[in-house]
Amino acid sequence: MKKMQNAGKWNALECALLVMLAVCLLVGAAALKKQDQLQQKMIRLHVVANSDSARDQALKLQVRDRVLAFTEQTMRASADREAANQALHVSLPVIEQMAEETLRENGCGDSVEVRLEPAEFPLKAYDGFRLPAGEYMALRVLIGEAAGQNWWCVVYPPLCMAAASDVQETGIACGMDREELDLMQEAGEEYQVKFRCVELWEQLRQWLHK
Repeated sequence: MKKMQNAGKWNALECALLVMLAVCLLVGAAALKKQDQLQQKMIRLHVVANSDSARDQALKLQVRDRVLAFTEQTMRASADREAANQALHVSLPVIEQMAEETLRENGCGDSVEVRLEPAEFPLKAYDGFRLPAGEYMALRVLIGEAAGQNWWCVVYPPLCMAAASDVQETGIACGMDREELDLMQEAGEEYQVKFRCVELWEQLRQWLHK
């Protein structure tokens, strides 16, 4: 009798876990679709320092500021991500030169490599919005050995320079819709559940592709 009771408890637990998994998959599938739409409308910025030394980390931030100052107006003038992508592609040599000049002005002889390519990003919170983990097109600025801590943000739409109160306006001006922006700006427990489900979907998708 005791074994039957224990078996019943385990069956109930298994059912509850299956229901939770089903809910997570449904929530995650909907959020993943929105995430994919976000990825198709964004270009991230990824600046990697030479090392984790205080000097190299400070130089990384100076290079970041120079790159953002150069790209912001161009990105605001781009009609969509395709136009932004083309503008950045043309500007890669200029951005690389500007980054190296910034280093030279600060007594650093490190080289810089600038790429426009897909890259994996973790879940990241910014001032006024969050972005789920996943693969995004990225403007990558690699300084020296590129062995130091990263700095992530969004170059298109130009949200790095936007105040928290301007995120909606900046996003809409660059072709994002309210639903996508709401996903980025959700907070609290609902956000945590939804984005954790997205992460599980991403892990499953990567595993299936291997």
